[in-house]
Amino acid sequence: MEWRHSGSPRPKKFRVQKSAGKILVPIFWNQDGILIIDYLSRGQTISAEYYSSLLVLFKDILKEKRRGKFTKVVLFLQVNAPAHRALATQKKMAYLGFQCLDHPLYSPDLVPSDYRLFHELKKKLKDRYFSSDTEVIAAVKTWLDGQLSDFFSVTFKISSNRLRSAVSFVGSVLNKSRICSL
Repeated sequence: MEWRHSGSPRPKKFRVQKSAGKILVPIFWNQDGILIIDYLSRGQTISAEYYSSLLVLFKDILKEKRRGKFTKVVLFLQVNAPAHRALATQKKMAYLGFQCLDHPLYSPDLVPSDYRLFHELKKKLKDRYFSSDTEVIAAVKTWLDGQLSDFFSVTFKISSNRLRSAVSFVGSVLNKSRICSL
């Protein structure tokens, strides 16, 4: 049922054009730009084994790209996804000399990829329809290649400031709660 005057025309129904589905894309990046980007095939998920293999690849690429600047400890900021928290992944990170920064729970605004990188990418690809996964991948590659290094360094600085403020806020709340509970 719809409310309309008896003489008014019926509303038009628009056909929805089917677009390509979502593609899972793990991205490793730092203030200098993209280090690793891998487009998973449809239906594939990120498991602890897959993620651990990416970590080994990441260390090799980091050594190559950051010659002379590579230190023994690499700090990671990543979400609390099951593949990241898995025991096998944690062992692999320790073996490779990576130290994972604790990501505060329920803090999606502290993940630089979510609040800046993917946000800007989504804005750019909004209202575009892709008929295949290869078209989506090509559009993403074009957009990422077009980003200046300033984009990544600014994002890195913003995320560092956000993380510092979140950690200091949580610390002050914990201190207040300790004082109140005494």
